[in-house]
Amino acid sequence: MAHNFKTTNIKGKEYVEVNERIKYFRTAPEYSGFSLSSSLVHFDDNSCIVKATIKNPDGFVVAVGFAQEDRQSSYINKTSYIENCETSAWGRALANLGIGIDTSIASSNEVAMAIAKQDSAPKQQKQAAPKTEAVKEVVASDLFQRAFDYLMGIENLEERNKMKAAIIKKNGAQFTEQEMKVINTL
Repeated sequence: MAHNFKTTNIKGKEYVEVNERIKYFRTAPEYSGFSLSSSLVHFDDNSCIVKATIKNPDGFVVAVGFAQEDRQSSYINKTSYIENCETSAWGRALANLGIGIDTSIASSNEVAMAIAKQDSAPKQQKQAAPKTEAVKEVVASDLFQRAFDYLMGIENLEERNKMKAAIIKKNGAQFTEQEMKVINTL
């Protein structure tokens, strides 16, 4: 029997919300013992990419989802682009597992953000950057990635804040300025 997910209508099409997919994943007996984790693949002051991974009780990866967010793409993203990116990655991983995909793999959150990006995009085409301009990509350090993954695994906010303070106290000097900005947002 198929689950009846709450949906949001966007431009005439129904989309399942990420929170609905998460609730089902956490309560459905067939996913008992499964895990959902996140890792930051890329981040800088302008954008980030998050990978969400779902493992079965034996530790085998059964689904993955990626998401990318730009800090300037919406009002909310100015302060919460990493959080929004993680939510989108979770939604995609859960969709790839088969949860809430009767109408679309995209979640209502993703579609709303995509529409907001389109609506806020300049109406005229931007001039292409010169080919000689170097593209700078920031890759998170292994220490930062482990700290990020560990903190994101703590659901209790009070406990997460305690552990974040301990990590910053012990390892803060080893993080880059950008890594510290991300750690402080968790």
